[in-house]
Amino acid sequence: MSRLSAPQRAPGYGAAVSRLSIRASVAWLGPGEVVHDAQVVCAGGVITYAGPATSLDDADTDLEVDGFVLPAFADRHVHIELADPGAVLRGGVTAVRDLGWPAARIFPLADLSELPSFDGPLIRAAGPMLTAKGGYPSRASWAPEGTAWEVAGPEEMAAAVGDLASSGAAAIKVSLNAEAGPTPSDAELMAIVEAAHDARLPVTTHAQGQGQVERALGAGVDELAHTPWVRLTDATIRLAADRLRIVSTLDITGFGRDTREQRRALDNLRRFHAAGGTVIYGTDLGNGPVPPGIHRRELDLLAEAGLDADEILAACTRAPLAVDAPADLVALRGDPRTDLAAFEEIALVVRAGRVILTR
Repeated sequence: MSRLSAPQRAPGYGAAVSRLSIRASVAWLGPGEVVHDAQVVCAGGVITYAGPATSLDDADTDLEVDGFVLPAFADRHVHIELADPGAVLRGGVTAVRDLGWPAARIFPLADLSELPSFDGPLIRAAGPMLTAKGGYPSRASWAPEGTAWEVAGPEEMAAAVGDLASSGAAAIKVSLNAEAGPTPSDAELMAIVEAAHDARLPVTTHAQGQGQVERALGAGVDELAHTPWVRLTDATIRLAADRLRIVSTLDITGFGRDTREQRRALDNLRRFHAAGGTVIYGTDLGNGPVPPGIHRRELDLLAEAGLDADEILAACTRAPLAVDAPADLVALRGDPRTDLAAFEEIALVVRAGRVILTR
């Protein structure tokens, strides 16, 4: 049995072993499921066992971690071409969802990310944002041509959704950023949602400006791609908690600083969470000085918004450590349930049963 020591990429980086066993002092398998003296076994890219340590000794690779094992992170809001995918992966994030990039660039990259040789996380993508003529992000400096799909009319909006669905979109993103340009009409927004749901795809939206969250709720949008930084009424918060989920992206409202926008966003998310709403982790990686990998500041803000340790871990992870779940996990030196600083000491990263990084 080998212990993790000096920082290194694992031998045969990117190549899967047929059977990997990881033993750890503590493992968080999922909300409310903590095992001491734990073991996780991976084969074929999935977990085949997770629970108390066993006598298994026939693994091809057998690692022991003096620390805490949990599922790897999933970042549900990134712009991956504006970051270093390898750094994202080695930073403990093994799956991302790209929420706005040209179709001709992001969908091939998402396909490439499924290969064992890809140095980066698994990528799922929405493709370009659907927007009105002249709407956000058609004039945004960060967005290359094709990031915005400017469409007019309900029929064209529905057809655009169909094209994205056939291209492999994991979600449909619509821009309701009224502060940066025109937004789709109510009829167009309804057409987007109906077509997406017919294709069994969720709809996520960048809702910015007075009344835009309410419009999203009325149309049946499934998710807010950001925590709004315009104060929402208690009635809107209650309705949102019943109907959609929110991707956090709290740090982009201050980038480490206390700002008026961040205080509003925190107040909105705190009330949303208290009302029973579902919060998931996302950083808007690529937007400003957001670091690749697990973003400690975002976790601190989730705690400030009222999420407890179990809720934070659930918001950040794609699936529990359970049989047939993806063999994606990280190991930490400390216990993040008592101190989020533990995420600053990653000892091991595994993606699809491949050891990516050991320390």
